[in-house]
Amino acid sequence: QVQLVESGGGLVQPGGSLRLSCAASGTTFNINSMGWYRQGPGKLRELVARVIIGGNTDYADSVKGRFTISRDNAKNTVYLQMNNLKPEDTNVYYCNVLHGLINLWGQGTQVTVSS
Repeated sequence: QVQLVESGGGLVQPGGSLRLSCAASGTTFNINSMGWYRQGPGKLRELVARVIIGGNTDYADSVKGRFTISRDNAKNTVYLQMNNLKPEDTNVYYCNVLHGLINLWGQGTQVTVSS
C-alpha cells in the first residue's frame, strides 16, 4: 500500500506563488508517475502536471510557463511550484500516483487565488 500526504495549499493574491508537496510512503517501489490534478465544483478532474518514470513531464496548456513540477526520488515526494497564480487557478488540487496500474489519490488541498 501507498499513503499520500499533501501539503502547501492556501490563500494567495493574484500573481503570487505557492508550492504544493505530496509525499508517498509505504510500498513505493512500483510508482510509475506522480502528479497533480485539480477539480472545481461541478467540473471534471483535470491534469495539471505530472512527472513520469524517466523524468519526462506533462503540463496542462493553461499552466505552462507558470507551474513547475519536480520529483525527489529519494524522498518519494513530488512538488508543484505555482507562480503567477490567477483566480482561475482556484481549485482543489489532488496528488496522484500511478502505482503499477492503480491510480491513487491524495485527500486534496484547497488553493484559492483572490485579492
